[in-house]
Amino acid sequence: MTDAEQVWGLCAQALQGMVTDAAWRMWFTQIQPSWADEHRLVLSVPSALARERLQGTHHQLIIDAVSELAGHPVAVDFVVGTPLGTGDDYLDAGADDEVDEVDPALLARIGVNGNAAAIRPGDDPAQADGSPPRERGGLQPNFTFDAFVTADSNRFARAAAEVVAATPGYAYNPLVIYGGSGLGKTHLLHAIGNYVRRHFPNYTVRYTTTEGCMNEFVEALRTKTTLAFKRRYRECDVLLMDDFQFVMTSERLGEEFFYTFNELQEASKQIVIVSDRSPAEMMSLHERFRSRLLAGLVTDVKPPDLETRIAILRKKAEKHERIVPDDVLVLIATHIRDNIRELEGALTQVVAFAHHFDEPLTKELAEKVLADSVSKTHKPITPELVIDKASELSGFSVEDLKGPNRSRPLVQARQIAMYVLRQLTDHSYPAIAEAFGGRDHTTVIHAVKKIEGLMPERAKVYQDVEALTRLLTSA
Repeated sequence: MTDAEQVWGLCAQALQGMVTDAAWRMWFTQIQPSWADEHRLVLSVPSALARERLQGTHHQLIIDAVSELAGHPVAVDFVVGTPLGTGDDYLDAGADDEVDEVDPALLARIGVNGNAAAIRPGDDPAQADGSPPRERGGLQPNFTFDAFVTADSNRFARAAAEVVAATPGYAYNPLVIYGGSGLGKTHLLHAIGNYVRRHFPNYTVRYTTTEGCMNEFVEALRTKTTLAFKRRYRECDVLLMDDFQFVMTSERLGEEFFYTFNELQEASKQIVIVSDRSPAEMMSLHERFRSRLLAGLVTDVKPPDLETRIAILRKKAEKHERIVPDDVLVLIATHIRDNIRELEGALTQVVAFAHHFDEPLTKELAEKVLADSVSKTHKPITPELVIDKASELSGFSVEDLKGPNRSRPLVQARQIAMYVLRQLTDHSYPAIAEAFGGRDHTTVIHAVKKIEGLMPERAKVYQDVEALTRLLTSA
């Protein structure tokens, strides 16, 4: 074994626990030790793309690991090609050589179609030059790959999302993830954005829903700022669009997004789309648009099986810092099968009930709470119905709940109505915000988090949520 092999073998053991599984599989397994002396380690990689990614994102991490092992500073260089074997070979090859073509084996591994011309050496903007990060988009930081519960129903979608996050713009472009409401599509969308934001801090990541994008477009038309609107979406590095099925409700927005899509794709910028159905089923889409979406990777997420639902509940229970018996988890998972959001909401209600009334968390208690609070009904629940019933229970008028008044009792009643609407329907945050007087969607996000946090702490909040839920779901 050469000195380089010994050094890299020890470093690899330390590094594997410092990066995500996706990054390790994608980039580190390709590294071959080439040459080493007391002050320098040369590592061979199969392509310019691999070298750019490792230099741009993981270089300092590798330097720190090697230097810690050696007990003094050690430089680390990457060369493209087969292991060189000697220092003279390294010096002859030159650390700055470029390779015009990407290794076909790498392309096959990550599923990239097309030629290497779209991959531009030096493009990776994750520079260690001290420059400030660009705009990061409205991402929810708790939606990460680590927090995502993987099962057969979503395994391929997650794997595709991880590849896209590790190689934005180079693989699976566009990536389309579709499936029913509450199955984790939006979680994966945010996980991609959060991963890119962390590992490529100078990338511009823009997350939006179709409805949010439409509202921006209408405002741009009204204020004659359409050029700024176009730049905002066409100059990003990663575009994440949720609720894409609504894009053709406005023909003009659909046309605008089609041109934006083309421009981003031609510039090798990453596009990820989430929808409740496959592009093949979107009859309102123009054929030219549908064909472009289908040319990327289209994958679905399905309702989780019982074991996965239990695993999701167990992970959610950890956040409540309560030990929830397995028979309680099984009961909840058996009652609620098709929507993860409702699944987690039911657990929150059971835990909060036990806390407020100082009762043990038992299967009998769960049966009681589920029978009262999450019984299913075919009666459609609309924003208007939720606001009307919230008005009836709180004593505030519908106009007050929709209006600008921010007195404390009114604000809490409004937040409870927003929370319940989010739990019981498929409405997006922007849609809920619009229903409550055209507010910003971040107001709804804040309201949902606020009420979710208060329910285990304040009996009155829990009781108000439970009463509104029961009123809406009763036959």
